[in-house]
Amino acid sequence: MKTKNIVQGRFLTTNSRLQTSLAPLAVFRIIFGLLMLFATIRFWIKGWIYDLYIAPQFHFKYYGFEWVHALPGNWMYVIFAIMALAAIGIALGFYYRISATLFFLTFTYVELLDVANYLNHYYFVSLISLIMIFLPAHRLSSLDVRYGRAPLTKEGNWWYVNIIRLQLAIVYFYAGVAKLNPDWLLEALPLKMWLPAQADMPLIGFLFDYEWVAYAFSWFGAFYDLTVPFFLWNKKTRPYAFLVVVVFHLLTWILFPIGVFPWVMIFSTLIFFSDDFHKKILHLLKPVFKNHQISTSPLKLPALLQGGFIVFICFQLIWPWRFLAYPGHLFWTEQGYRLSWRVMLMEKAGYAIYHITDPTTGNTGEVHPGDYLTPNQEKQLATQPDLILQFAHFLEKEYQEKGIEDPIITAEVYVTLNGQGSRLFIDPNTDLTKVNDSFAAKEWILPYEGRD
Repeated sequence: MKTKNIVQGRFLTTNSRLQTSLAPLAVFRIIFGLLMLFATIRFWIKGWIYDLYIAPQFHFKYYGFEWVHALPGNWMYVIFAIMALAAIGIALGFYYRISATLFFLTFTYVELLDVANYLNHYYFVSLISLIMIFLPAHRLSSLDVRYGRAPLTKEGNWWYVNIIRLQLAIVYFYAGVAKLNPDWLLEALPLKMWLPAQADMPLIGFLFDYEWVAYAFSWFGAFYDLTVPFFLWNKKTRPYAFLVVVVFHLLTWILFPIGVFPWVMIFSTLIFFSDDFHKKILHLLKPVFKNHQISTSPLKLPALLQGGFIVFICFQLIWPWRFLAYPGHLFWTEQGYRLSWRVMLMEKAGYAIYHITDPTTGNTGEVHPGDYLTPNQEKQLATQPDLILQFAHFLEKEYQEKGIEDPIITAEVYVTLNGQGSRLFIDPNTDLTKVNDSFAAKEWILPYEGRD
């Protein structure tokens, strides 16, 4: 009997360690929903829905998602309206599963419309919104619980909260790993180029004229990204780490035009705080989400969902390393650069001009991308090989409609990387109409020649 009680006690202790309060998840749901509502309204107010998705006559596609197209006319406003309503539903926990699914679908749809609009935090939001669909974030402090559409549940499996913490940790840590390169650490680039432009900032602006400040920012940035998730996870260091998070992201928000990303990261990291911290926040919101239900037993995690979470995390750990499969300098070729948490690592600019030749007559003309593209699209095209290729195929169809059956299209592209002299980026003799995009290495990108 005594042995049985000991064994049973060990089982209960082990099992309890797999359970955690759902309060951090509920608070994260509310914050995430409100931030996404703000971001959606911001897009509408600034006119970006029209400028980015309605006005352009051409959109750059992600490989494999060429079938995703913008809706005609004003239907894109409907998409953003649905997105805003879904964000409200997430924040309030109102028809939560439907709201989370609609937000993921509409946000990711918009993100896939044009590669030229890619930002790391858009990718982050898509991943988090996908995860949120499968989390019981509405089982506590939600309108679904208040109106009886979901049972009140105060505790659940460890994964339900820590899947988000793990995703945040991956974002930070891999952003730090990406900074472990010679330009960032040994040359303080691109900060050495960017910071002097902020020298007129009140109080601290004068410091940005000193080169050592760029080095200090570079080294601290790498150390911060590599270590902050571990400091946030540790109870003793968490308050100090969060203070650093706030200062770091506020400073980047002031110095660089990176939208809502700093705010997303500041408020998202609150999920690392204790259960009691989040319970106090939910107590303040009790008048909104009041209910009289009795809490059910801790929510278990289905084996299939646990397997899905493990596969998801493993993919996030492996995917950023795909650049190793490609030859050449990553910042130059950008093969494997996106979707890998490389944030503000380089200053890259270029200029592209296309040459169209009619093989029948031998006549050759020039095309400037700016005649077809928005300024942002033109800027992104000039430094990214897959976009250079896509636009060549777009021009091929354009000139076929003008009567040139099989046009030869080459591109003369000059690129400067981290302050180096401008140099040829791709082989100017390659007929891009004969090249199809794929995951294979783009052999028509010219080799990186290093620093001047």
